[in-house]
Amino acid sequence: MAIKPLEDRVLVKPAEPETKTASGIYLPETSKEKPVRGQVVATGPGKRLENGKRAEMSVRKGDTVFYGKYAGTEVELKGDKLLILRESELLGVVEG
Repeated sequence: MAIKPLEDRVLVKPAEPETKTASGIYLPETSKEKPVRGQVVATGPGKRLENGKRAEMSVRKGDTVFYGKYAGTEVELKGDKLLILRESELLGVVEG
């Protein structure tokens, strides 16, 4: 089973939350921050424009992206937690 996003939606696998701070202190499960970055797993075909054509997506499979802390809809597929977001909910793409 697979999920194929529709229109301008993007399927993202969130990055694992940090388990320790930069100074080496291990964080308990309750104080871990919700991830705000992840890797694009799949993209939809793009938003349909008024002229009937589709707008090109600005992200591709494999891109690392940042998104809002409470953006998107969480789904679970084969034990993996994924997010479905609209392209407009993405804040940026990591380059390089």
